[in-house]
Amino acid sequence: MSSIDKTMKFNFSEEPFDHDINDILLTVHAALKEKGYNPINQIVGYLLSGDPAYIPRYKDARNLIRKVERDEVIEEVVTFYLKQQQRES
Repeated sequence: MSSIDKTMKFNFSEEPFDHDINDILLTVHAALKEKGYNPINQIVGYLLSGDPAYIPRYKDARNLIRKVERDEVIEEVVTFYLKQQQRES
């Protein structure tokens, strides 16, 4: 079996985190909305591509979101979503 067919395991550090991802996402979301962008589309574009041009410099949003690793943001979003789904069922 080639390595392509094997499931890869992703490990992340569970060290305490300096920045509150929730606050950063809310701030970036507000900045995008104020500038007239669709915040969800822009944040997803950034998370998928890594291109900071999806996030404006307005209210320092670009610098804020770059303070956290994209995989940490995705992990936080998926964890939050799954916890919400468990509460509803």
